[in-house]
Amino acid sequence: MLLRRRCRHGPRCAQPLLLMLVVVLACALLMVAVLHPPLEPLQRAGPAQACGHSPGEAGYRLDFGGSQEWVLEDKDEAQEYGPLEGLPPLISLREDQLLVAVASPRARRNQSRGRRGGRYRLIKQPAKGQGEETPERDWEAEVEDRDVSEEDELTTLSLDAHGLQEAPRARVPPRRVLPDARHPLCLQQHPRDNLPMASIILCFHDEAWSTLLRTVHSILDTVPRAVLKEIILVDNLNQQGQFKSPLSEHVARLEGVTLLRSNKRLDTIQGQMLGATRATGDVLVFMDSHCECLPGWLEPLLSRIAGDRSRVVSPVIDVIDWKTLQYYPSDDLQRGVLDWNLDFHWEPLPERQRKALESPISPVRSPVLPSGVMAIGRHFFLNNGAFDPLLSLPGDKNLDLSFKAWLCGGSVEVLPCSRVGRIYRDQDNHGPLDREATLRNKVRIAETWLASFKETFYRHSPEALSLSQAEKPDCTERQRLQRRLGCRMFHWFLANVYPELYPSEHRPRFSGKLHNTALDFCADCQAEGDVLGCPVTLVPCSDSRKQQHLQHVSRRQIHFSSPWHLCFDVQGEQVTLQNCTAGDQATHRQHWDVQENGMIVHMLSGKCIEAMVQETNKDLYLRQCDGKASQLWRYDQTIAVDE
Repeated sequence: MLLRRRCRHGPRCAQPLLLMLVVVLACALLMVAVLHPPLEPLQRAGPAQACGHSPGEAGYRLDFGGSQEWVLEDKDEAQEYGPLEGLPPLISLREDQLLVAVASPRARRNQSRGRRGGRYRLIKQPAKGQGEETPERDWEAEVEDRDVSEEDELTTLSLDAHGLQEAPRARVPPRRVLPDARHPLCLQQHPRDNLPMASIILCFHDEAWSTLLRTVHSILDTVPRAVLKEIILVDNLNQQGQFKSPLSEHVARLEGVTLLRSNKRLDTIQGQMLGATRATGDVLVFMDSHCECLPGWLEPLLSRIAGDRSRVVSPVIDVIDWKTLQYYPSDDLQRGVLDWNLDFHWEPLPERQRKALESPISPVRSPVLPSGVMAIGRHFFLNNGAFDPLLSLPGDKNLDLSFKAWLCGGSVEVLPCSRVGRIYRDQDNHGPLDREATLRNKVRIAETWLASFKETFYRHSPEALSLSQAEKPDCTERQRLQRRLGCRMFHWFLANVYPELYPSEHRPRFSGKLHNTALDFCADCQAEGDVLGCPVTLVPCSDSRKQQHLQHVSRRQIHFSSPWHLCFDVQGEQVTLQNCTAGDQATHRQHWDVQENGMIVHMLSGKCIEAMVQETNKDLYLRQCDGKASQLWRYDQTIAVDE
């Protein structure tokens, strides 16, 4: 990728002029000389500086030292350019996909005193025919006409259902105050000291101009500067005129706002990753570009992550009507869930979980992240594989990230004291390409995370099964990441996070001797007389030993010998025999699941039974599931039963 510096007025500065315009030209040149000092040669321009970028520390800033216009272009351009030095390598994206721009905030005014604000801008190289000119609309002037200055009072929006609906959408001001819908107890909360700093990332394409500005100003109006590292705007190849120079001019006036541009159309996840790899804050906040924030929305998110960097947290997402921009706060505690079509739903908090909360404003454990806004520690995000680069839609990204958080050592929460409004558009507008992309993403998520439960998904979605058989997606890289992170099996998610999802359908029932594939021995108990508490061990298989006859019933308990009152249990991590108990159907420690590949998973811990060969015995223990031969088992008989 190469770098070129060009005249601020582009090709127009090289056009031949008629002699009759000499006087006008002289005046124009005088004005340019005053407003735009001559550019120094490229080799004398300030070098591109990268701020300590390394694979573990994604993020950098470019500092060219003056108010100039920089263009990053592909190598296949016909002209000659000077090489760009000092750029760190991109993460997950090729360099020829990207344009990078940094707008100088007022925070650097001490370094740029005497210059025009020290702005750094990036304009996409226009693809024009020779001699072609396109008149530009003065969007910046229109923005100034509509904007509200910092000294002006903000327009307050009431919850009156008639006021906003009667007003045209275009007349909603770029800055307004939404009614505070938080619980009164939230106002008594005080954020902890030394909160981590946040980088807020907005990726936008074909967004309404006023909606984007309203989102940005809503963040600036509600977030204390002490916890805001930066706002990163990712222009995902917007073609409208107002998103070119007018947006650069507008962003240059905002403190702490950075503008990145892509010269190729990226999907939303790639655009967000572009922002994430440039971010330098402790916490990454991914936000849709059509949101409005309520006061105090960010501090609870940062406080929870400060307490545990493995938490992935979301505010309560309220509804803003896409036609009228009327704000509708949610009244009840809800959590994000999914069904076996892998579709997201909001669900009222179950009574048992509601009773377990210490107060109405306690964090809510949520099986799935909602779309719109989420916050995650930057190091936790990058070290755990970030977003799956082959997923293309935001909702599927959230489902994948939710599974990874829960199964790989983290958690997902919705915080009642953090509230953000989001415009919900008409969901019926999705075309066939979006539906096909959604189906392809679901297949990838199922193949990556669901293990044997992917068959349940395919039974609910025959078209997904057909797509999987036709395309045979390769998920080995993400599965390798799971093994590196020591992630639990999906059984653990069903047992501990969302037991309501556990399928009720035909499942196999096993009986007979339990053979270990590696040793070709069978599970037994060597104790004589009372065998309560006896460690389960491996001995040579024998049809004459009743102790080797087991039953794995539909309740998922493994019953040992007759009269079937003893079951496989766990003491520490060793498999022993204990009295069979009833207990909770979903989270009982005596529940086991046999996978199609032969592993037997302990539902409560998510670990697998493994034969451990020691000096004098071969006892059974729980270990992380990795599919080695000592973790593979088979019964003598398999019978399908209706659970």
